[in-house]
Amino acid sequence: MIHHQSAGTTVKQHDQRGQHHSSSHSHDDRQDFSYHHPHHAQHEPNAHSVSLNYTALMATLHCVTGCTIGEVLGMALGTAWGWSNWPTVGLAVALAFFFGYAMTLYPLLRAGMAWGAALGLALASDTLSMTTMELVDNAIMVMVPGAMDAGLSDPLFWGSLTLSMFFAGAAAFPVNRWLIARGRGHALVHGQHCH
Repeated sequence: MIHHQSAGTTVKQHDQRGQHHSSSHSHDDRQDFSYHHPHHAQHEPNAHSVSLNYTALMATLHCVTGCTIGEVLGMALGTAWGWSNWPTVGLAVALAFFFGYAMTLYPLLRAGMAWGAALGLALASDTLSMTTMELVDNAIMVMVPGAMDAGLSDPLFWGSLTLSMFFAGAAAFPVNRWLIARGRGHALVHGQHCH
């Protein structure tokens, strides 16, 4: 009788230990699952999105810089030469494209790429973005009263230029992001590891 109770108690204790071990193991599995899977599911897309946004932002700032240099230089030269508004705007746009492409060409050529390949890459990566910027930029300059007639010493010129470049950059950002997400635009330049 005592032996039977002892055996029963031993079996019961063994079962409890087994259940406890099974429960612990199941709990560990749940912890392991909850730690790894949601972490990767949430972390990887966010990291990709941040990287994409950052690359698009850098590409947009690159275009804004080139366009601003061209715009200011074009306006300065047009004013100094006594040109009317539209020839001055034409010069500013041409110089904006020139400096935008030059800023892409320089690191590519410095990395040893041939002129033809570098020029093709610059045209492919910058044209759509800079066209978007110039359209928005000049549309705003035309819409701001007196901006087209303001000289370089007039605060209206600089205020209008700053406003137009801000909105031009805002318009170019989604264009750059769309291109980069598809492996085009500045993604081509970044793929050369020299920009």
